[in-house]
Amino acid sequence: MTMQPRISSRALVEAANREVEVITVEQAIALHGADDVVFVDLRDVRELEREGRIPGALHVPRGMLEFWIDPDSPYFKPVFDEDRRFVFHCSLGWRSALAAQTAQRMGLQKVSHVDGGFTGWKKQGGPVEAYAKK
Repeated sequence: MTMQPRISSRALVEAANREVEVITVEQAIALHGADDVVFVDLRDVRELEREGRIPGALHVPRGMLEFWIDPDSPYFKPVFDEDRRFVFHCSLGWRSALAAQTAQRMGLQKVSHVDGGFTGWKKQGGPVEAYAKK
């Protein structure tokens, strides 16, 4: 049995960034509040509780993304069937690069991710609200 060479997480993120639209924090802040844009927060719930969130962002646990996008999945979320732009973000932009690539491969047409993530959002003065469990 021959072993495949390992690929680093960095290489995966770099490849994803070549396939999807990468936007700056400033561009993301300018998009915030637009009716045709959905911010998708991939961070763990503990990160949201500790750091807050972008107002109105949809929290999608990274481990559920594929199931929430797939209309044939019992976990499907209808928001992913809407004709809207999906702006993915995480803390720094690594998970969101991979998630945006996956979403695009699954058929979402208008997909981008925020380089710098929520950390950059906060540094640039983007709006933040406390996270409240539903």
